[in-house]
Amino acid sequence: MLAKKNRSCFGAVIFLTFALFIVGCTPPGPRALLKGKKFLDRGDYAAAVVELKTATALLPASAQAWNYYGVACQRAGQPADAVTAYQRALTLDRDLVEAHYNLGSLWLEQNKLADAKTEFTAYTLRRSNEPEGWLKLGSAQLRASDFIAAEKSFSTALSLNTNNAEALNGLGLARVQRGRPREASQYFALAVQYHPDYAPALLNMATVAQQDLHDNKLALQNYRAYLALTPRPENWDAVNAIANDLEQNLKPPAPVAAVAPPPAIHTVAPAVSETKTQNVVRPVPSPKPAAAAAVRTNPILPPRLVSSTAKPVAKVKPETVVVAPSEKIVAATGSPVTMAEQPDAKLNYSTSEKYVATGVTPLPLSNSESEKETPAPTVDEKPVKIIPSAPPVFPRYLYLSPRKPAAGDRVAASAAFSKARIFEQGSHWTDAMESYRRAAEADASWFEAQYNYGVLAYRLRSFPAALSAYETALAIQPGSTDARYNFALTLKSSGYAADAVNELEKILATNPDEVRVQLALGNLYAQQLHNPVQARKHYLKVLALDPHNPQASDIRYWLTQNPA
Repeated sequence: MLAKKNRSCFGAVIFLTFALFIVGCTPPGPRALLKGKKFLDRGDYAAAVVELKTATALLPASAQAWNYYGVACQRAGQPADAVTAYQRALTLDRDLVEAHYNLGSLWLEQNKLADAKTEFTAYTLRRSNEPEGWLKLGSAQLRASDFIAAEKSFSTALSLNTNNAEALNGLGLARVQRGRPREASQYFALAVQYHPDYAPALLNMATVAQQDLHDNKLALQNYRAYLALTPRPENWDAVNAIANDLEQNLKPPAPVAAVAPPPAIHTVAPAVSETKTQNVVRPVPSPKPAAAAAVRTNPILPPRLVSSTAKPVAKVKPETVVVAPSEKIVAATGSPVTMAEQPDAKLNYSTSEKYVATGVTPLPLSNSESEKETPAPTVDEKPVKIIPSAPPVFPRYLYLSPRKPAAGDRVAASAAFSKARIFEQGSHWTDAMESYRRAAEADASWFEAQYNYGVLAYRLRSFPAALSAYETALAIQPGSTDARYNFALTLKSSGYAADAVNELEKILATNPDEVRVQLALGNLYAQQLHNPVQARKHYLKVLALDPHNPQASDIRYWLTQNPA
């Protein structure tokens, strides 16, 4: 045993010596950046600031180094330096979406709502398939009293991540502000149903029941559920005082002797200090019953509660964006071009220390309105029914229907095409799109130029240009499955859901076993068209063709929630 222990120690020494040698070979700038990232991960923000400041001095042109430095400054309580760092990162790389998100989070913390909305809008334009950006944008819009826009943002987040408690809570808050407390209560109830430990929805549901629905029994039930959470909420004492007060009011009056009236009982409620928080429904307590003898001079108000917010993102800009395999736009050159705007990407993220979202699913039960009557979690009350809105009406796309173009200057087109490929490899998307456009103009009959112009236009959300490019590409090669599939996805992103369905059905007419097309149709029917019957048909086909599809578990879950 002793010999074995010595050999182990000798091996450890060799490994440590090798590691030090490797670190010693790392240039000072990257080494400081790596050390700063490690300190960030450990929560040692002061040390991270020192290392990352050194990294920015040694790597002044590195947008990533400035972004990490901004995160360290923000978490170390140095907001001014954090703002400078994020803005420097964006000056170096406008496409560094993480810096947009982090700067928006900082502006939101400082209640600079207009600036926060600008940054989160920039983030969602580039990462429209990530719910965390829509949640942040919705929070900023809600605090800026832009309630309709907030509803849209929260609904988008919910469509990307079904049953997300933060999105449901945000929708409830927006509905309260628009004078629809019963619908708000339903959204809060759904959030609690899916995530019983989600504190903001529990407290907001109790508040709405007390203030707007005048249902003290329901309010008390939810206050008690909130108080039972572990660990205890910071405002536990204040909420407990509210619950005790409601409980006293709900007790029946004691019998009165006939010989003499009972003496009046004068009680004074303890004062409750309010914390400065956000996104909370503030109730006014219901008046005591007329038979109550005491007159309350200090009413207890439910405290405010902040909706859960995510910490700043500190991550390296990925070279490619992960998208759902079934909805990936492929470049005609043979290599996949991943699309940041794809609606069905997968991403796991957390919104608070306790509540962690289960991950993104492209199969929501509904977009912004519940289509089923879901019972609220109460014993004495009947469930609040939200009357579904009328079926959505989508605009129709006005097809250009171009003829097959004549051959052009292929030499000039090839030169522009080559430049586009170079720009694309360097992630200079705008320049790449412009070069593909010039190639397509020089020789309009070149399928690859038209096709790749459509891919880049879609990536940069220039949907009219993408639609025109794909129509021209299809005029050149009508049988191209990839071009028609991408055309359908662009129609979907442009709001032309019915036309997207038509294009996808054209593919199935000749290729019924195209799994990605079956999945895209299922998503369209489930998300945009709200037709669960058709969605089920296509989802079942996906499982039959590809039982191990990356989204198979999401599909099976959707099927259990939407029985035939």
